[in-house]
This record gives sequence, C-alpha cells and structure tokens, in this order.
Amino acid sequence: MNQHDFLIALLVFLVAAVVAVPVARRFQLGAVLGYLIAGAAIGPFALRLVTNVESILHFSEFGVVLMMFVIGLELEPRKLKALKQSIFGYGSIQMTACALAIGIVAALFGAPWQVAIVAGLGLALSSTAIAFATLAERNLMQTGAGAASFGILLFQDIAAIPMIALLPLLAADGAGATAHGPENWQTAAKAVAVIGAVVVGGRYLVRPALRVIARTGMREMFTAFSLLLVVGIALMMDAVGLSMALGTFVAGVLLADSEYRHALEADIEPFKGLLLGLFFMAVGMSIDFGILAQQPGKVMGFVAAFVLIKTAVLTLLARRFRVSRGQWLLFGLLISQGGEFAFVVFAEARTVGLLPKETEALLVLIVALSMVATPLLLLLFDQLLAPRLNAMSKRPDDEITNHHNPVIIAGFGRFGQIIGRLLYAQGIGVTVLDHDPDQIEFLRQYGFKIFYGDATRMDLLEAAGAGEAKILIVAIEDLDDNLGLIDKVRHRWPDLKIYTRARHVSHVYQLMDRGIGIDNYEREMFEGSLMLGRKVLEGLGFDRVEARSVALRFRRHNIEAIDRFYPYYKDQKTLVSMAKQARDELEEMFRQDRDQRRKLEDAEWS
Repeated sequence: MNQHDFLIALLVFLVAAVVAVPVARRFQLGAVLGYLIAGAAIGPFALRLVTNVESILHFSEFGVVLMMFVIGLELEPRKLKALKQSIFGYGSIQMTACALAIGIVAALFGAPWQVAIVAGLGLALSSTAIAFATLAERNLMQTGAGAASFGILLFQDIAAIPMIALLPLLAADGAGATAHGPENWQTAAKAVAVIGAVVVGGRYLVRPALRVIARTGMREMFTAFSLLLVVGIALMMDAVGLSMALGTFVAGVLLADSEYRHALEADIEPFKGLLLGLFFMAVGMSIDFGILAQQPGKVMGFVAAFVLIKTAVLTLLARRFRVSRGQWLLFGLLISQGGEFAFVVFAEARTVGLLPKETEALLVLIVALSMVATPLLLLLFDQLLAPRLNAMSKRPDDEITNHHNPVIIAGFGRFGQIIGRLLYAQGIGVTVLDHDPDQIEFLRQYGFKIFYGDATRMDLLEAAGAGEAKILIVAIEDLDDNLGLIDKVRHRWPDLKIYTRARHVSHVYQLMDRGIGIDNYEREMFEGSLMLGRKVLEGLGFDRVEARSVALRFRRHNIEAIDRFYPYYKDQKTLVSMAKQARDELEEMFRQDRDQRRKLEDAEWS
C-alpha cells in the first residue's frame, strides 16, 4: 500500500467512525455496534471502500493487546491473587460447560466429532474487547456480573493458547504424531523462557528504564517507551506462539504497583481506544454477506442457536458465580458472543485439516454476527426485559414483628449503616427499613435486623412502630424522597424527632424550611472532609492543637454563614455577594491568626 492509498484508507476509517458511532450512541445502540456497522458498510461485501480485511484485522488486534496491558496496570499482584477463584474456578467451569453444550448440539446436527470439538472449544470463547468495552460503558466492572465476566474472559485468553497447541492432536491425518517430539519441547521451553523474561524484566529492568526516561522530562520519549514496551513484549510472545494479549497483561500486572502506572495508562489510553475501534470495524468488515445471502435462514438459525445456548448456560451458572439475581440474564448476554481468539482457533484448525474452508467461513461468520448481536440484545434487555424482571423480582414487604424499638432508620446504605452499627453496639434497639433486597440479604448474614420495604410509605412506617418510636433517622439518599418523607412524618407524627442526612447546602436550606435545626441534620461529606483537612495541616507541620483550632474555627464560620445566608438562599444575586463577603472575612480571620502566631514566635526567640 503506497502513501496515497494509506491516507485514503485512513480517511475512510475516520469518516465511517465519526459518522456511525455518534449516530449509534444517539439511538442508544452503543459505540461498539456503531463501529461494527461502520465496518460492515465500508467492507468488501458492501461499499467495497476497503478490501484487505485480513491484514487490517491482524493489525487492529493490537488494540486488544493494549487493552489487556491497561487492564493489567489496574491490578496489583495481590489483587490478581484475590481473583484466582473467578479466573480459574469460574473460567474453567464456563469453558467446559459451554464447549460441551455447543459440541453436543453440533454433533446432533451431523458434524464429525473433530469438527464438533473444534466448534465447541472455539465458540466457548467470548470477545474480551466487546465485553470489556460494554462493561466500561455501562459502569458494570464493580458489580457481580462484571467481576465474574472479568475472571472468565481472562481465563479464556489463557486457555486459548493450549487450545491452539492441541489442535494437531485432533487432526485425522496424524498431524499430532509428533506432538511430543523434540521440536515441541523446544517450543515449550522457549515459551517458558519468554514468560520468565517478561516477569523478570518487568520487575527489575523496566522500572529503572522508566526512571531514566522520566528524568529526561520529555513526555514524547515516555510515550515512545510505553509503546516500545508493549510492542516488544507482544512480538516476543507472538514469536513463540503465545498470546500477545496475555503477555502484555502480565507486564501490566507487574507494573501495577509502580509509581509510573498512571503515566503509562495515560499514554497508552488514546492508542488503545483508536485501535479497539479499528478492531470492531475490522470485525464488521469480515462479515461475509455472500454466505449470508446464499443461506440466510441457515446462517441466522445457527447464530440464534449459538447465542441462545451460550446465554442459557451462562445464566444457569450465574448463581454459582455469585452474580446477583437481577443480573443473571445480563451476565449471560454480556459474554454470549464469540471471541477474537475464535478466528485464530478456526484458522489453525483449517491449516491442520480439521475444518473444511466452507465450514471455517461459516463459523467465522457466526462469530462475527454474534458480536453484532450482543449490543442489540443488551438494548432489548434494557428496553423490554429489565423492567419486567425488576417487577417480577419485587418481593412483598416483610412483616415487621419487633416494632417497639425507640429508633427507626429509613435507608441503610453507607450513611445509615454507620449510625446503625453505632446504636447496635450500645445495645439500642433499632428497626431498619430498606428497599434493596440484595443489600438486605447481605446485611442479614452479619446479624442486622433489617426489613424489606419502601420507607416512604406511611402504612409501613406505622407497622414499624413510628407512632411509639422516639426518633426517625432519614438516611435516604434521593433528595425528593428524603424531603417527601420528612413532610409526611411531620404531618402524621408531629412529636416524632427527625434526624436526617443532608447532601449539600441547598438541601440544608430546604431542611431549615421544614424546621429541621442544625442539631438534627448532618452534611454527609462536611465533617469527614474537615477531619481530613486537619490531618493535612498536621502533615504540613502544624501542631495538632493548632490544626484542630483552625478546623474548628472554619467549621464555626461555615455554620454561621449558613444561618446568615438562609434568608437569602432563593435570591441568587444576593447570595453570591454574601458568599464573596464571607470568603473575605474568613481569609482576614486566618490572616490575623497567622500574624498573631508570628508575633508569639518572635517573642519566644527575643
């Protein structure tokens, strides 16, 4: 490809991405589907603007390599050790179950046993790129479904290596006869040596090199070294037939506790995003619409059967993988597609004579179409299934039996739990209401008396003993629900004392409108931030008593300012003017404190 052709191809890719992805996001289809549609449109089976799909697919796989390096940077070795159950336990169960289910179905449709095994193993793999991109886009990485998906996908990347190596053993022409010969032992030895070099180099050589590069003060050199590191490791792993993505992941983990972790991540991130987009577009270009046009019913039937089988198996396994009930089907859909390594597995299987060319093309098409199906299925899940599942999963309110406690806590999230634990520790009876069933089951394991129900309902509060209780603690996060509950309780039980969380100053003013005084509310971040500020002053050399005095004076000034601003909080112009005045007063007060301190220090030295 000459320079002119390269620039034209680059222009085509950029235009397709810039047009398709925002449109897809606009219609809530997700960025991944946007890239896939763009690739299909410009590929050899549609507009034919780009035809060398295979070379682009190989190049764009480097985006997956970069992604695994960045993921590795997020995981320190001790964190990775904590994930060993989800990686090797969940991963091996998922691979075995999905491979068996798909292989048996393939055999029932008349596939030779070798083809059934290859299809089962290859299709059991899922797309690391699509799954991780979707998890990040939906902010699901910290959920049960995200954690289980992460472990399974990482195991699949590891399992793909021996899977490819064992394919010759299945070949009918005896290609596996030399599987234990000297050449194979040499290859295994090289693989062990390369992994060892990555581990040792990442621990003892790369960090000093990064230190030297950082001292130059040249950001572009640091970026160049970051790319050199990833490309070098990828080529080393590829040279001995190992997964490039796995190698860079290991390197990332080894550098996860390095002081240069964030700088490396910042330098790699832009390249990762662009190349992942190119990878998705290459997958879209690889969809063979010729085969699809010849046998549309057969192809779509195979895709539907594959996705259905894999989703069903994963959904059944979700409970064993500690995924919360409401996310079982979501977890199944997240990794129901075929994976990037399936392309490699099927290509290698054709090379050793296990798959006819037509069968390989069909399997590759199934994988590509399943990747396209994932964002569409997730969209359908969000629009149609999730609301119904949520409605079905709603349980009736618990029957509240111990309703003679002096304290009721409405909402038992992070804020309410701290108060509840403090009261429990003092032997004070508390009735707790919360509407998150998973949270309730989790906390009950630790001995908390907690009941399911909507605390904003008056009948439920009455059953909880609000008419007899002394105090109601409103720890509900939602601002409207918080204020609405206070209004109802004030009207129904005017003698019930109310203590509440306040999210911000505006919330405080609305509480003051309802007669809630300063002793009955607590700003959820104010005291913690003030305490940390004291520690920072001490860290800067302030005496502990002096740091405490400064913090208390700031606290007192802040509270006085709230009282002073309250009559004007709906008058934005006056409020801004008074806020500036209060800031100047605070600065003058602290300036006088500093002057007084200097005078005392001078007197001590004179």
